[in-house]
Amino acid sequence: MGFVLETERLILRGWRDEDAPSLFKYASDERIGPVAGWLPHKDINYSRAVIRTIFAKDEVYAICIKGGGGNPVGSIGLTLKGSPERPLEEASAELGYWIGYPFWNHGYVTEAVKELMRHGFEDLGLETIVCGYFDGNDRSKRVQEKCGFTYRYTNENSNIPMLSEVRVEHMGMITRDEYYSIRLNQG
Repeated sequence: MGFVLETERLILRGWRDEDAPSLFKYASDERIGPVAGWLPHKDINYSRAVIRTIFAKDEVYAICIKGGGGNPVGSIGLTLKGSPERPLEEASAELGYWIGYPFWNHGYVTEAVKELMRHGFEDLGLETIVCGYFDGNDRSKRVQEKCGFTYRYTNENSNIPMLSEVRVEHMGMITRDEYYSIRLNQG
């Protein structure tokens, strides 16, 4: 399923059925799903179903820490065609990510986002990548800022069907030119 991507500390690879226990371990935590717009997982079978449906798409990766036994601790992906709620133009993708609570504040998500941006622009030929976060998700906002996303607009009435809620969502974007400019300036 797709590429295997590597960074200094991470391996990003496709999800497998045998990842269900690890997915459940982190995705069942109440601090993870609701802030990102989805329900905490209730059992391993639900996690396995998520792997087989939602995660069984091109460009969806398990985040694995090198030396960590190969078990996923989070997920990251590019949605290449958008969704009915947010269709995307040709050569654009939406980025989404989360990581288990024990791995917060270690820079893993920022590292994974930068690698997926590189992959999107350099390997897939994308022109733009968009990424959103809900009000109150300051960690996600900070990751986007560190990675060069710039604010584009706010949706005051973003419908979250899984949670039966309406939230305020802020959208950022980075273009291919912005990405290369940042890389050039970083040396």
